[in-house]
Amino acid sequence: MKRVIASTIICLMAVLSLTAQTSFRVKAPSRVVAGSKFAVTYTLRNAEGSSLKVPQINGCKLLYGPSTSTSQSYEVINGHMSSSSQVDYTYYYLAETEGTYTIGEASIVADGKQLTTQPTKITIAEAPQSANNGSSPSQQPVNIDDIDTQSADRTVNADDVFVRIILSKSTAYEQEAILCTIKLYTKYSISSFMPTRQPSFDGCLIQEIDLQPTLNEVESYRGQNYMTAVLKQCIIFPQKSGHLTINSGNYDIKVVQYDTVNMGFFAVRNPQERSIKVSSNTGALDVKPLPSPQPEGFTGAVGTFSIDSRLVGNSFRTNDPATLLYTISGTGNIKYIKEPEIDFPSEFELYSPKSDIDADVTPNGQNVSGTMTVEYTFVPQTVGDFHIGSDKFVYFNPSSAQYVTLTTPSYDIKVAKGLTTSTDVERHDIAAKNTDILHIVTGDKNPSASHTLVIGEWWYWVLYAVVAAALITSLTLYRRNIKRSADVRGMRLAKANKAARQRLRTAKKYADAADDDKFIEETLRALWGYLGDKLGIPASQLTRQNISEELASVGAPDDVTAKVIAALDDCEMARYAPSSSRESSSSIYAKATEAINAMENVKLRKS
Repeated sequence: MKRVIASTIICLMAVLSLTAQTSFRVKAPSRVVAGSKFAVTYTLRNAEGSSLKVPQINGCKLLYGPSTSTSQSYEVINGHMSSSSQVDYTYYYLAETEGTYTIGEASIVADGKQLTTQPTKITIAEAPQSANNGSSPSQQPVNIDDIDTQSADRTVNADDVFVRIILSKSTAYEQEAILCTIKLYTKYSISSFMPTRQPSFDGCLIQEIDLQPTLNEVESYRGQNYMTAVLKQCIIFPQKSGHLTINSGNYDIKVVQYDTVNMGFFAVRNPQERSIKVSSNTGALDVKPLPSPQPEGFTGAVGTFSIDSRLVGNSFRTNDPATLLYTISGTGNIKYIKEPEIDFPSEFELYSPKSDIDADVTPNGQNVSGTMTVEYTFVPQTVGDFHIGSDKFVYFNPSSAQYVTLTTPSYDIKVAKGLTTSTDVERHDIAAKNTDILHIVTGDKNPSASHTLVIGEWWYWVLYAVVAAALITSLTLYRRNIKRSADVRGMRLAKANKAARQRLRTAKKYADAADDDKFIEETLRALWGYLGDKLGIPASQLTRQNISEELASVGAPDDVTAKVIAALDDCEMARYAPSSSRESSSSIYAKATEAINAMENVKLRKS
């Protein structure tokens, strides 16, 4: 009988392993420093492989490989058993030549099929100067790729983290467009960034550029490598000549350093946050005045522009509205150009011109371009031949340092007598073009003088009672919410299990996706967050010792305390131990879930 049961279990496991999803993937760093060693791991899941072929990586030297490690896990959920296996083939390389290279496809034969990996890119960056001078890591310059140089015992210097104000040019004319970039440079990871005072642009008009800051670009500055992020970009237009200064901004930043803890057989690096204050440099700009004398018709346009105008329609009648469209197109301070003044005949009734500006930053981010359309509405009042004079549009071109004059065409129009001259038609035509002028509406001149007090109506008192009841109910609910909000410990205790369950579900998704690092990190967050809320311990005091003492003080059984501490230890060990020697994700997940369930079943004494 035992042999039959064992055979059945083996067959079920074999069927489950055959139905599990098979995959073959590659894991490699996206960026390494020349002269450093790195590993490339090819992972085969849920299959047995043979005939592994890996590509040669340009710019790198193969040191050793493959190193093979195998793991297998079993899981039972709601009576259903599942299993998974994983084989890791790890190759070790030495980065030699700077540049960006492609790790080509690797192939393996699994279950009679050939599986291949997706190509991935790797960048070999220049090694920082004086990084290998024989000194200890604490004496070497900080290296963005070497956490040994990012120890918590060293001071964050001004050249380790700073903010720069970068201007596209240092000399410009009044109203000339200048690109201003505010960029963060750091050798450390940033956990928090808070501007306390933004740079000020006194004496300038600005055009903001929409962007999302991301700390993912590497830039070499003054012979050292930095991670960079563009914090802000804008186009500035200086409004006066002379020496202008862009005042610096202030920022509160938290950088991540590492504290090395010796665990006996291996060392663990714990991340530590350090708060620093950073000020940006001051931007200086020499603004030259526009050349004198300025030609007649110049109203402050600076850039390169073109103009166009046209009359809408080809027939004109008295008391009929007509339109002249005037369009300015180009690049420069188009948003701040004044509306041209057109020479209309005195026999025309004129309305205030309507302007529409459609402008945005150019694709290269160096200027603003677009169009300005001005609509002039006029109504001829007299029959006859009339002349609309031409207009001169003058702008200053900073590239050639010269004024440019453009002339619009003039128009000769003939106005005929309108078909109707009634007052009502005239009012209708004008109102259709300019709706902000309305005529007086006549009505009944004998209004009623009888009035009835609202307080004497029955519905007034019903509405009064309803409003009073609603007010009393709102005050009662408000006081109840204030009382609940004051009980911080009670609210944290009520939300502890819900928050932990949500984080564990997120961790399970990472485990299913074979992202072990994020799985361990999310599981630890679930455990620490749950214990902090459940026991009322601040995040800064969450340690194994404090948790053990607090569990004992609130009357938790020893076996529950042991489960909680064991789950924490397993997660911490898996976080730093090699993947081949640590427990499987399913085992860690099961222990964390069991520890939280055990805590929920214990009635804790109030301290």
